[in-house]
Amino acid sequence: MPYRGGYPRATELHAVRGRYDFAVDGGAVGDIDLTPEAQIPANAVVLGGFAEVDVPPTSGGAGTLAVKVEGAGDIIAAAAVSGAPWSTTGRKSVVPVFTGATSVKTTAARKIVATVATAALTAGVVDVVLFYVELPD
Repeated sequence: MPYRGGYPRATELHAVRGRYDFAVDGGAVGDIDLTPEAQIPANAVVLGGFAEVDVPPTSGGAGTLAVKVEGAGDIIAAAAVSGAPWSTTGRKSVVPVFTGATSVKTTAARKIVATVATAALTAGVVDVVLFYVELPD
């Protein structure tokens, strides 16, 4: 039966995975698209997720790494790869933690993007998994 108003229709939880792999993506200063095929649609709300560091990123200098969807550092704020959260393997927290105050709403279709700054990276493998819902227009 089509939706006819009243109670909001059920919204499905979606997941999108992005992957940074130095061997594939390199480590140059700038933005690196982690989701070449998958996109988070416009008007979606990113509720939460995690990063899984398989190989800690390294840099020949004082490189930093951040992850964004809608704006700078909205998923993981820029941090030196020599320290937390990047310097050890395992699952790491992201900014959205399934509360309205920390969620990220997209204004257009977006990708998961890693931002390398200060110095190039020389290694690293990191997966980023985000969970989102699409809001009706």
